[in-house]
Amino acid sequence: MKKILRTLKLIEKQISQFKIPSVTLVSDRKVPYLVLISCILSLRTKDKTTIEACEKLFKVADTPQKMLWLSATRIQKLIYPVGFYRNKAKVILGISKTIIGDFRGKVPNSIDDLLTLKGVGRKTANLVLGLGFRIPAICVDTHVHRISNRLGWVKTKNPEDTELALEKIIPRSEWIDLNTTLVTFGQNMCLPVSPFCSRCSFKNFCKKIGVKKFR
Repeated sequence: MKKILRTLKLIEKQISQFKIPSVTLVSDRKVPYLVLISCILSLRTKDKTTIEACEKLFKVADTPQKMLWLSATRIQKLIYPVGFYRNKAKVILGISKTIIGDFRGKVPNSIDDLLTLKGVGRKTANLVLGLGFRIPAICVDTHVHRISNRLGWVKTKNPEDTELALEKIIPRSEWIDLNTTLVTFGQNMCLPVSPFCSRCSFKNFCKKIGVKKFR
């Protein structure tokens, strides 16, 4: 565990020069609903596009009640060109309707309740818990899954197994920020293909599992 913490601190130092993920930026507003919707918008979409879409959408509707005043077509125009913008507009409306109808207009703060929202998986649910409510949760996306296995912290085949494995070895105090740290690292240095190992401050003790080519 001490080695993992040391590695995390080195990663945090290295990524200080890079922009943090879009959803983390939105979370500065400390509004769970905005974190939730930004998560939906960010799926398969670049951060710059996600931020722009969030800004346009949230200027018009920043609560579930206001969102339901909009048509799917109006939401599509506001969030374009995020990936799958037509489907995401429908998902946003559906989630907003469920929040009002089943949860009295408030985003639920439990993993089980969040998973009842159509279009919300464990990754999004855990990110909302952590960034929206500051409830310790480990959000495992493609970057967290890849880097955790690459470093040899875990040996897992899917994100859900990675989540469970990381919960056993990562101190609870680090859970919320883990996603932001590893996503930023994964987007800028520890790339899926040909990572920048020569620039990494812990290259000499990284196991580089699965890395066939690096710079």
